[in-house]
Amino acid sequence: MSPRKLAIIGGGGIRTPLLLYGLLERQTSLDLREVALYDVQRERAELMAALGREMLRQWDGTFALTVTDDLAEAVADTAAIITSIRVGGLRARARDERIAIEHGLVGQETTGVGGWAMALRTIPVVLEHARVIERVNPEAWVLVFTNPAGVITQALMTHTRLRVLGICDTPSELFSRIARTLGEPREHVVCDYFGLNHLGWVRAVFVRGRDEMARLLHDDEKLRRLYPADLFDPELIRALGLIPTEYLFFYYGHTRALANQKHVGASRGEELERLNEALLRDLAREIAAGRAKEALATYRAYLQRRSASYLRLEGHAESALYVELPAAEDPFTAATGYHRVALEVLTALWGAESRRLVLNVRNRDAIADLEPDDVVEVPCVVAHEDVHPLAVGRVPDAVRGLVLSVKAYERLVIRAAVERSAQWAQLALLVHPLIGEWELAGQLLAAFRRQDPDHFGDLAP
Repeated sequence: MSPRKLAIIGGGGIRTPLLLYGLLERQTSLDLREVALYDVQRERAELMAALGREMLRQWDGTFALTVTDDLAEAVADTAAIITSIRVGGLRARARDERIAIEHGLVGQETTGVGGWAMALRTIPVVLEHARVIERVNPEAWVLVFTNPAGVITQALMTHTRLRVLGICDTPSELFSRIARTLGEPREHVVCDYFGLNHLGWVRAVFVRGRDEMARLLHDDEKLRRLYPADLFDPELIRALGLIPTEYLFFYYGHTRALANQKHVGASRGEELERLNEALLRDLAREIAAGRAKEALATYRAYLQRRSASYLRLEGHAESALYVELPAAEDPFTAATGYHRVALEVLTALWGAESRRLVLNVRNRDAIADLEPDDVVEVPCVVAHEDVHPLAVGRVPDAVRGLVLSVKAYERLVIRAAVERSAQWAQLALLVHPLIGEWELAGQLLAAFRRQDPDHFGDLAP
């Protein structure tokens, strides 16, 4: 096989240099010849490429790094395409979360109102991109990092013929924390996991084949160490008999999360918008002055602050802007993260050995409670351009209702986005377990029509 080309749609995103670092680490095994960055904001993509070229220089990169604002050119002749876009930018996220808070709901990017708004804005754009890929390069793998990843993956699988995988680093991060908490090497720990994207649970933990779940559940200190902030009462976890991923905090602890957002006077999106604006100004100034090495150091420091502050606002009312935060490990060399999970998937798809990875895929018969065409987040065996989801059986009683209601919401919001229907959009909010009131759903819809007419003004009654 000839050397491979990879495209990143949304190449101007803040996390692009992190992904480029990971690709550099495995450039030989992945046999890369080119990475193409595409973004509607060409200047942002050029800025991220400047950081990437400094990394190529420092770590002896052998692949070409190109930038284009022509999508067809970017995806042509690629073996894989990573989509990681944010329609409306961080300003839209901050506005979404502010609207939620003003209506007495927790403001979060992918959960509840924020996820609903993000899906309605993003699905039409992603499907437009998909039409280009279907025309130019229909056999390429499309790896979905675009949030809400499960919903976007479902939309692409329902409305296109592309080879699509949804990717999220949340499960692998939890698995690594479990291994560290147990004092075991990550490769010796296997977690029995099931759910939907940002709605998943671990129900068994095997260390060298021995189930250690009971030992973990009965140790309060160990349970608290599984998360970046103090999110869950250990008694809650024991009652469930399941270890939730951190996003379940916005369901199980939404009152506390909202109170902390109100106390700080901001949401995570609002704080990240300010951090990102400062970062982009600093990077542009340093790159323009020929100080690419210093720009890379600035970027690294930004990632460390961003990582160290994750969920501290919602869990502890601690601001990423002002509060002294715990030290974070080097984001480039960290064992987990955004870039690691992408590399694991690419390595498995193109490698000689099979790997067990949690992905967002078509259910088939993995989760017995859901339809075969529903997208679920489950362990899969990946090898030689093949992905096979593993059967996980029925969802436990304690969480089955939540899974089914969120999946029903996902189907509705996709329909609303595709048909541009206000009625389906309002119904999706009604069905979502964090909203559940018709009048409130109508008020939210009206607020988004007023404050974001470019993306919600075309919703038909």
